[in-house]
Amino acid sequence: MDAPTAHSAVNTPTRFVEVKGRRLAYRDIGEGIPIILCLRFRGILDSWDPAFLDALAAHHRVITFDYSGLGQSTGEPSYVRRRLAQDAIDLADALGLERFIIGGWSLGGIAAQVATRLHPERIIKQILIGTTPPGKVRFGAKPLFFERALKPVNDLDDEIVLFFHPESQKSRAAAVASHDRIAARTTDVSPAIPIQTVLKMLAETQAEDIFVDDNGYRDFLKTTDIPVLVISGDKEIVFPVENWFDVAPQTKSVHLMVFPQMGHGPQHEAPRICADLITSFIQNG
Repeated sequence: MDAPTAHSAVNTPTRFVEVKGRRLAYRDIGEGIPIILCLRFRGILDSWDPAFLDALAAHHRVITFDYSGLGQSTGEPSYVRRRLAQDAIDLADALGLERFIIGGWSLGGIAAQVATRLHPERIIKQILIGTTPPGKVRFGAKPLFFERALKPVNDLDDEIVLFFHPESQKSRAAAVASHDRIAARTTDVSPAIPIQTVLKMLAETQAEDIFVDDNGYRDFLKTTDIPVLVISGDKEIVFPVENWFDVAPQTKSVHLMVFPQMGHGPQHEAPRICADLITSFIQNG
């Protein structure tokens, strides 16, 4: 008999659950404590670096998904924060997960914080990568981010600028390696989000603050006992890590890790280090 195929992020099949009138697409690798990961702005299932997911799945059950109406999921697309968070909760319900770790990258980190605020009894720990604390912050995204992030189609050079540190040769090389790992999956790939859909969703969420503190999110972050790991690069152009320097000392459970000479996607530049850090935090934090 042939040995069963070992599933990795590159070859695991996309699965679907029907919940509340829409179909959520997800992928599920590894065993152990479940981790649900929420996507970045314009992200789809195939925006995650397989090396990061596989390293994390060596010790945990790792679940990624497409938000409603995006990628391979059906329903009404929206970047309203509560709706993104609800996608994660509904997926957990459909998979029978009473308690789990929630994580997110960039916009997904905001969704993870909202989900935790709304359902703290279900969240074991939080993993926040390249994201922002709630409410007003001192430092905003650099204009270069918007110039690149809102192009109709992003190429490798855009990825280098958006997620890495283009002034570092080491970071540029890491960007190419990560791009190639993501491109290794050639079947069952989620379609990119059309720019028209992106702009429509942005118009629904325009506000002075990128993470509007309309439900006591910052106060919750300051007082919660749920352990929170924040991972950021010191060359972050979207959500400058200095904003976490302002908030973290006022909290009880935020652990802040800053990677030198890295940008918005440290888990893609140093996938194994980030996965090892997260694993250690889950086991010991």
